[in-house]
Amino acid sequence: MDKQYKTFRDFYPYYLSEHTDPTCRTLHFIGSWLVLGVIAMAIWSGNAWWFVAVPLVGYGFAWVGHFFFEKNRPATFTYPLYSFAGDWVMFFQLLTGKIPFNARA
Repeated sequence: MDKQYKTFRDFYPYYLSEHTDPTCRTLHFIGSWLVLGVIAMAIWSGNAWWFVAVPLVGYGFAWVGHFFFEKNRPATFTYPLYSFAGDWVMFFQLLTGKIPFNARA
């Protein structure tokens, strides 16, 4: 049985341990940027249909990273809310250089 995390603070180290492959991490980062771009396009264009692409680009890039590079099962399947938060925390930590793209964690 999977461990049940009571707080995001407890969960996040596990989340990072599931994202040690640099390519997987980079694909998450690209997918997150694309999500922001798609949301911006939906707002700019006034066309809500753009929002349909949000989960496709976000999860699409992340899952390719997990299945083909990290070779593990995305944490989203077990911890959807914590994983969603983890995606954005990792994105900002990659963006600010707090965690590296190219080194195994």
